[in-house]
Amino acid sequence: MQLRFATVLSAEEYVRRKAWKEAKLDNCPIHPEGGCGFCKNGTYRRKTPEGTKIARWYCSLGHQTFSLLPDCLSARLPGTLQEVESVMEEVERSPSQEDAVERIRLDILLPGALRWARRRILPIRSALTMLIRLMPFLFSSCEPTLSSFRCALCVSYVLPELRQHGGSFLQILPPPLGFGSRPGSKKMKKNRFQHKTGTDPPL
Repeated sequence: MQLRFATVLSAEEYVRRKAWKEAKLDNCPIHPEGGCGFCKNGTYRRKTPEGTKIARWYCSLGHQTFSLLPDCLSARLPGTLQEVESVMEEVERSPSQEDAVERIRLDILLPGALRWARRRILPIRSALTMLIRLMPFLFSSCEPTLSSFRCALCVSYVLPELRQHGGSFLQILPPPLGFGSRPGSKKMKKNRFQHKTGTDPPL
């Protein structure tokens, strides 16, 4: 399970300072009363930004690990929230997604570039829509766009700020902003009548 590591550090500062060493999780999220064998479980690496590590803990009774993800990094996607925001911002400024990704991803063909962009755009739009409903006192006048939220928050980068403002809702907000499930995940779409793999049974 991912949890929020509240920090204002950029990804570069996080790596340079080895800030994962500063991350603390004093109590087990499942067993706050203790007695479950909760302990530090080292770190794991992320490919990007290079040199990034994430602090991790383990509950032996619940057989579950917990990691503290800093506010600057994307959940379940490589890279940072600022990088995700730059993709969505380019799409919002462009006449079409195709036009945007042709400028962003020159290294792959258009169908792959569109899939890459949509893995970022669609969950963020879903998260913005949810936050409008969950936090109407802040965002009732907003549209589910970065530009609209930027005006409401008066910040340069919206997504790291929303990770802070929406901290109590992160377990239901979709990644890369939150730590919940993706909209329309494969688990939800799984066909209940799908046959098992293997040879056909005898007639």
